[in-house]
Amino acid sequence: MVEGTTRRGRSLVHADPAAVPLQDALDALADPVRRSILRELAGEPDFTRSCGTFDLPVSKATASHHFAVLRSAGLLEQVDKGPRRLNRLRRAEFEARFPGLLALVLAEERAGDA
Repeated sequence: MVEGTTRRGRSLVHADPAAVPLQDALDALADPVRRSILRELAGEPDFTRSCGTFDLPVSKATASHHFAVLRSAGLLEQVDKGPRRLNRLRRAEFEARFPGLLALVLAEERAGDA
């Protein structure tokens, strides 16, 4: 966990990936905006990327919704540090629950970019 989290960050609810139903995981992964968030996070160190640094083709409110969906599916962990909300892809935890699923999604996205 990142030091210096704020009171606002303590209200964040993170799903335990071990308790996430497969359908919830698939629903979270179905949206291309959410997949782009995951793809970008996959190449970043933990808790170095804030929500505002993603170039998403949606409003701020819709982006917040996408981050919340990823959190509730156990794919994302967020912490608040000052005015910024930092993100971590929960790759190992999600992989333990759904072996190979995230890797397939990330590989498909890279192949689709080529």
